[in-house]
Amino acid sequence: MASTFEVLAEPRRREILDLLREGEQPVGALVDRLGLTQPTVSKHLKVLREAGLVEVRQDAQRRWYRLSPAPLVEIDVWLAPYRGLWEASLDALERRLDQMPDRTERQDTGEGTR
Repeated sequence: MASTFEVLAEPRRREILDLLREGEQPVGALVDRLGLTQPTVSKHLKVLREAGLVEVRQDAQRRWYRLSPAPLVEIDVWLAPYRGLWEASLDALERRLDQMPDRTERQDTGEGTR
């Protein structure tokens, strides 16, 4: 079985997950919104279902899909050290920007003009 990372490497599958964040949807609605054929969407949904990223329920002739975020924990755990790097970089940028004079202050003193 493919890892969560492998499954999410396909952009259309990420699009499907983005749509399902809005709530449960039938296959037909996903087909309409993605502009793909029904068999193509169904193949992507099958892969997402097998990876545990979506759940399906049958209602008469319609299949409704919803997001199952539990497997995304794997990605969140993997991203944690990188998030720390970003936070440190953004904190440093914020400190630097706080040290710089505001643009209006530079214009009032004649700085920043030619």
